[in-house]
Amino acid sequence: MKPGIHPNYVTVKVHCACGATWETKSTKGQELRLEICSNCHPFFTGKQKLIDSAGRVERFTRKYGKKTPAAQA
Repeated sequence: MKPGIHPNYVTVKVHCACGATWETKSTKGQELRLEICSNCHPFFTGKQKLIDSAGRVERFTRKYGKKTPAAQA
């Protein structure tokens, strides 16, 4: 690696809007402020809303799915 061309990699404090704080390494060099982190994100906390797509799929197949041929006279 060439000397003098790489940014400093320093320890910084991270603050989330939920109140969680921790330390990490960054080239930014100042504290980081986040709106959402793994402590408060719905995906990681298990509080996410699951959409029931079964009704939607059924409606789609009814509308666009394989249709039986009409009785030929």
